[in-house]
Amino acid sequence: MEHKVNEIQVSYREKLSTVNATSITGSQAVAQLLFKNWNKKTIGMHETFKVLLLNNANKVKGIYPLSHGGITGTLVDVRILFAIVVKTLSVNIILCHNHPSGTLKPSEADRKITQKIKRAAELFDVRVLDHIIITPNNEYYSFADNGDL
Repeated sequence: MEHKVNEIQVSYREKLSTVNATSITGSQAVAQLLFKNWNKKTIGMHETFKVLLLNNANKVKGIYPLSHGGITGTLVDVRILFAIVVKTLSVNIILCHNHPSGTLKPSEADRKITQKIKRAAELFDVRVLDHIIITPNNEYYSFADNGDL
């Protein structure tokens, strides 16, 4: 009897925004890049969690939309996040999501997922450089700039 094993493949090319080798120099540069690449029609409607994938020189390899949620939250599957990070051979990442309400203050859930991802990243020798929250008002909050990372 022949058994077929289902092969699981992670495809990131369809959802990976290519950014022409943009170097990341700080949170303001990240925020500008995010605002430029975020869907203006949905930024105030629902939360979306994305990850910026970076090489060792902090050049952006791509922006991957990890999850879309509701008005006040979205679920982040850390296993899928790191499948993308490993598949793209990224060594640095920046987490980002939007707050449709316009509130810049990170929630307790935001802080917990950031720490969870940071701990997991250490196992893969990946550095979490920042977690940026953006709002429909073109404002942003940087975990790194505020000492929350």
